[in-house]
Amino acid sequence: MGQARTNLSEVEQSAVSVQPDAPALAAVQEPAAATLHEREGFAGASQSLAATIAIAVFVITFIIQAFQIPSESMEDTLLVGDYLLVDKTHYGPTGGWNYIMPYSPVRRGDIVVFKYPVHPSQHFVKRVIGLPGDRVRLVRKRLYVNGKLQEEPYVLDSLPPDTYRDNFPNGPRASLGVEASWYQQLEKLVEDGELIVPEGYVFVLGDNRDRSYDSRYWGFVPRENVIGRPLVIYLSLDMPEKEDIAGVGTSDRLSRFTYVVTHVFQNIRWKRTMRIVH
Repeated sequence: MGQARTNLSEVEQSAVSVQPDAPALAAVQEPAAATLHEREGFAGASQSLAATIAIAVFVITFIIQAFQIPSESMEDTLLVGDYLLVDKTHYGPTGGWNYIMPYSPVRRGDIVVFKYPVHPSQHFVKRVIGLPGDRVRLVRKRLYVNGKLQEEPYVLDSLPPDTYRDNFPNGPRASLGVEASWYQQLEKLVEDGELIVPEGYVFVLGDNRDRSYDSRYWGFVPRENVIGRPLVIYLSLDMPEKEDIAGVGTSDRLSRFTYVVTHVFQNIRWKRTMRIVH
């Protein structure tokens, strides 16, 4: 019995001796729980960021894309320094989807952004003048489609006459800037002095007709090259010429960039900002 008491006492003492260590165990467990919570929070934030990036990529790839106007070929409709948001879903892809989804067909007079047929990695913006089956010609800078003179209030006329450019396709073919492959095709596509637009293509011209490198020089735009329709000018910057920037010399690009950044508010064309493109 005495021995049993001794053993019991030892067990009791052993149980008591464990208790002081319990808070320490809890202290060890609490940081572990906090770490787990932090990891869950980090994982949630990462998933949210990934979802946001995925949505942004989807929008940029399939719905809206930003473009900058780098040349004067569409003046005065679009100016150098205009930044556009382009609706890439307006026309939709070619094929059966046009019978299912409410896409719009490309219409004569539409301003479109498209992949340049000669170098598809480049993007151009022009106005659609001719659709498949249309007969197009220019006579002394005046546009005729299917024999009817077109009213074009948006056209800018700024240079002296040029026989090829202003009397297309009946001017002399050996003009500067004409793609060799297009030069060879022209002869087969002209009938009674009119250029016939083939199926699956559109004919485009710039609004600044005298200074536009367009279908007169490199040919038709395949329908599948059409990316979308400009929606709005979300920003317009009056970019100065290099000679107007003080300090141009050792690094033209750096000087130009520095000037634009430091004079951004002075260079914004506020009247053009958020203007609808039509």
